[in-house]
Amino acid sequence: MTEKNKNRVAVIGAGLGGLSVAISLATMGYSVEIFEKNDRVGGKLNQLKREGFIFDLGPSILTLPHLFRRLWEMADKKMQDYVRFKTVTPHWRNFFEDGMVIDLYMAWEQMKSEVAKVGDDHLAQRISDFLQYSKQQYRIIERGYFEQGLDTKRDFTRFYDWKSLLQMDYWHTMHGGVKKRINNKYFIDIFDYFIKYVGSSAYDAPGFMNLMPTIQFEYDLWYVEGGMYRLAEALKLLAEELGVRIHLHAEITRIERQGKRVSGLVDHFGTSHPADIVVSNMEVIPAYERLLEEDACFLKTLRKFEPACSGLVLHIGTDRPYPQLAHHNFFFSRDQKGHFHTVFKKGEIPEDPTLYVVAPGRSDPKVCPAGCDNIKILPHIPYIHPRHKPGAEAYHALRERVLIKLERMGLSDLREHIICEDMWTPYDIQRQYYSNGGSIYGVVADRWKNFALKAPKQSERYANLFFVGGSINPGGGMPMVILCGQNAAKLIARKIPLQS
Repeated sequence: MTEKNKNRVAVIGAGLGGLSVAISLATMGYSVEIFEKNDRVGGKLNQLKREGFIFDLGPSILTLPHLFRRLWEMADKKMQDYVRFKTVTPHWRNFFEDGMVIDLYMAWEQMKSEVAKVGDDHLAQRISDFLQYSKQQYRIIERGYFEQGLDTKRDFTRFYDWKSLLQMDYWHTMHGGVKKRINNKYFIDIFDYFIKYVGSSAYDAPGFMNLMPTIQFEYDLWYVEGGMYRLAEALKLLAEELGVRIHLHAEITRIERQGKRVSGLVDHFGTSHPADIVVSNMEVIPAYERLLEEDACFLKTLRKFEPACSGLVLHIGTDRPYPQLAHHNFFFSRDQKGHFHTVFKKGEIPEDPTLYVVAPGRSDPKVCPAGCDNIKILPHIPYIHPRHKPGAEAYHALRERVLIKLERMGLSDLREHIICEDMWTPYDIQRQYYSNGGSIYGVVADRWKNFALKAPKQSERYANLFFVGGSINPGGGMPMVILCGQNAAKLIARKIPLQS
């Protein structure tokens, strides 16, 4: 191997984690290539155009824009020259079966008006106290787990002092932390469902996951001008300007090994691509299973990194608008505890799930023809488990229940007005992205199974193999996988320094 070839990095997958690590390493001087099996970059940040409608197939909420901005700052460029974000107000609209509708706002005066709807004079102060607790949890986790890229419980105890460890709420579940401070059923359901960001259960996730409301109430909620997929296009352009070579339609079928190191990739044509460093944006368990064919004994050690939930993802275009919808909406289950239990304990499709409903036309009229509406509907459902494999009829039955629920809760005659429709099941998600069991959010956050930690960024078996994405610390969601890529690049630079 010649001296000039000692900095070659091969990245498997052009999801946001793969793009982030590639851009970060390129700014440091590494030679980077990305191999993506699909026909476009972005991974789950994807797009479908059909009959005049533009559907965001993946993430619909953007938070923590400063984490994205860092990638352009590393390259001495300005993010606003590539992509622009706009705030979304209200953040969410929450619909309940009894007719109650509550909006969430970043501005506290507006929030107090919404809180007053439930007729509890003391509730505003309780929610204010809860948000202070949330902010405390966020600040503790941010300075260590997020910014330092901590990977294990041992890393936690090394980095944090005892005062911080005692302030970190792992004594309660997330739901327990909410209920301790808020005694109103509407707002308990609302704050419990912030767990949607990581596709887990508020009854299993540790209390410090209550940091998530701070992500919105302190840093606002955002939409990408021109559609969410514009962000993937902007990152692709930045990467290519930095010299990153992106190969599309280039599925990797094997990671080659030499002892305790990996030596490159083999694509579906059988072509070898030598590399000094390999970074997998494929989820960690599928990567070890599919690309390295690791033995069952080793794979057993990864069981704690169980998949987060999947979803039934409906994209519908209607021939009339539904003005009662905000950009982001939640239609709550009558029994949200039962919803969580059915999905995460029983591994079954829920009868009455809480629904996330997105109507991006509120922020961007170009996503649908005039006089129409663009609506995405997402109930959380179990990932594909070896013992629970629902057939197509179960997913179609859920689709029908979901649409009936929305009609009952105000979207009158919704089924009669659908003129364009696309539906993804966990099997479609698994096939398209090779996600573990069709999971949307990577690894579940569960205080008993994994303390809400995900897999580490550096392989335990191969010194020059690294991982990024939703199954890797700090976890799922666009800002977190972007941060994961940045932290992985720093780790690579420490472990395998650039050679001149």
